[in-house]
Amino acid sequence: MPSKSGVQRLGLSSAEPTHCRDCLSERQLRALVSAHGTPLLIIDCAQIRRNFRDLRAALPNVTVHYAVKALPEATVLATLFEEGSNFDVASIGEIALLREQQIPAERVMHTHPIKTSDEIRSALAYGCNTFVFDNEGELAKFEPYRERVNLLLRLGFRNPNATVDLSKKFGAPLTDAIDLLKLARRFGLNTLGFSFHVGSQCENSQAHVSAIEACAFLLSAVERAGLPTLTVLDIGGGFPAPYTSEVPTIAAFCAPIRDALAQLPRHVRVVSEPGRYLVASAGHSAAAVVGKAQREGAPWYYLDDGIYGSFGARVFDGIDYPLSVLPKTSGGRGPKRLSHLAGPTCDSGDMISDGVLLPNLEPGDVVVAHVMGAYTSVTANDFNSVKRAKIISLDGLLACDESGTMRKASAD
Repeated sequence: MPSKSGVQRLGLSSAEPTHCRDCLSERQLRALVSAHGTPLLIIDCAQIRRNFRDLRAALPNVTVHYAVKALPEATVLATLFEEGSNFDVASIGEIALLREQQIPAERVMHTHPIKTSDEIRSALAYGCNTFVFDNEGELAKFEPYRERVNLLLRLGFRNPNATVDLSKKFGAPLTDAIDLLKLARRFGLNTLGFSFHVGSQCENSQAHVSAIEACAFLLSAVERAGLPTLTVLDIGGGFPAPYTSEVPTIAAFCAPIRDALAQLPRHVRVVSEPGRYLVASAGHSAAAVVGKAQREGAPWYYLDDGIYGSFGARVFDGIDYPLSVLPKTSGGRGPKRLSHLAGPTCDSGDMISDGVLLPNLEPGDVVVAHVMGAYTSVTANDFNSVKRAKIISLDGLLACDESGTMRKASAD
């Protein structure tokens, strides 16, 4: 059935997310597609503001450092800066983006555990002096700058319930923590505390709670070993985005984390590195049907965006994006059939969905994918020289009112 707005709602999975599906009206979508063509990636900065405020309410005593890698757009950085966010970078390029936005370096930390000496020097030249390490070799890189740097020791906590288990690649074993802190002290380096990241798009917060409890035990072990008191705990990211209705609200997800943090010593300052949660639900992709075919009795629809463009996380993270259909004219397109959605390249693996219920589509119809703000434009590439999606921000650029007239969008 068409929605009340006339946009047909459907999903790559049977479970629908509970919010952020109607952030853009049909008139807005039609006006934006008419003005800019397809493919588009539409970013609703007002939704980013709501997400940031909800996270702050859920973890009121935790300092937020937005993970720039999730969506490094200037309007996104400006929006979060205005909201009071700090920032988390992992490369020289991300530092350059923050420089361009004139974001003060004291609100930035560099959290990539593996860095070149050039990256360290670039961050220090900017004024960022907080870094992460997880092994002896990285400590040695900081020795020439021991009077200028502050360090966090990243610990590894494997998490099979995360979409991406980051501790497979990074993080020192807990059994190595005391020895690494002693080595840092011999090098004359100042270690502020511990950091961890239990993985991306976590199903629940139990991994966070277990990691916090383990870090609390280690904080006590550090003092028993006669080492300087640690004062910072970085709990990473992993807060889930609402791709389906099964995803808990940020308030529910963070409640156990908040309880675990309350058991830490009062002198410990807690920071976090959310990326996906803050921006995913603010993104909407619009891709046009450019061709159709019947293969083995099933319809195939070819879009002008695909996995080499905005849909790379279908492969990297196994993400199923909720979909809507925006026909060329309002109304239905008949009963839904099991169909296939393919991207525009000549690669047979460029499949957005290999089986999804869709109404009959025609060239010129638009498929809108929701919860597309995180790890979409940043993983796009130029395979087949297919154009990437144009990114449109609704914060200060074009929106449209209920009459369909284009106007300046407000921030809230």
